[in-house]
Amino acid sequence: MTVEIFVPFWGDPGLLYATVESVRTQRDPDWVLTVIDDCYPDETVPAYFADLGDDRIRYVRNEVNLGITENYREAIRRATTDHIVILGCDDLLHPNYLDVINRTIAAVPHADVIQPGVVVIDEHGVEVLPLVDRVKQGLLAPRRGAGIAVLTGERMATSLIRGDWLYWPSLAFRTETLKRIDFREGLPIIQDLALLMDIAFEEGTLAYNPTVAFSYRRHGGSASQKTLLDGRRFRDERTYYAQARVLAHAKGWRRTASTARLRAMSRLHGVSELPGVIRHGTGSGLQSTLAHIFAI
Repeated sequence: MTVEIFVPFWGDPGLLYATVESVRTQRDPDWVLTVIDDCYPDETVPAYFADLGDDRIRYVRNEVNLGITENYREAIRRATTDHIVILGCDDLLHPNYLDVINRTIAAVPHADVIQPGVVVIDEHGVEVLPLVDRVKQGLLAPRRGAGIAVLTGERMATSLIRGDWLYWPSLAFRTETLKRIDFREGLPIIQDLALLMDIAFEEGTLAYNPTVAFSYRRHGGSASQKTLLDGRRFRDERTYYAQARVLAHAKGWRRTASTARLRAMSRLHGVSELPGVIRHGTGSGLQSTLAHIFAI
């Protein structure tokens, strides 16, 4: 079964090339890769793809810079197969990635979202396990060793709103689901969680196969870290948690609504980030972090 892999690109070309090579090393050769260059200012990038000589790989360049959300949408618009992956342009597939995804599809054919096992690497490719990932993998994700975990509807929503333990670039999606359920406007920083919750609110299904098949790259100076320091990340989170509470009440999902109201793990995240915000953040960043921790 052909799986389409899309890489929305804006970033370090060297890391992009490593990502592409990780796709080419798949044990399962039944894939198509499309790199969507969002007008990154480096003329060596199109030359790299012109020299590859692999007819499974397509390189396209947007006429104008779309930004990350619109580039994701562009990937979804181009999708033609039953399942797609929207891969980060600095992350790495392990050679068994498609094997794990296809085995999970065979076991849970109605799954809308598939999460394989993930390890975390730093900007140098060294495996690391920061606090946020220790919490994700040790406390929030279903326990490893019990086979494929399947979460549907309210159970999926409650699990994710308690703490988003998924790794967006590693996910495989049912294409029809992404064509039907769009990203929410006005939440650029946590658009992935909002979309996944909307899938859950439509009684969608998440399948978690803990077999490790993906390396997720964390950068110390990443854009997501900057949004923590200037306050945008926690402002977006509070906005969305309030929306999720309303949506859960409308569904009669009291456990989901209660979890969204308490947002205990999200508050603890604020506590863990507070020392860094005090040292390196802005005044608005500190104000937003404190509000995130203490506001009802």
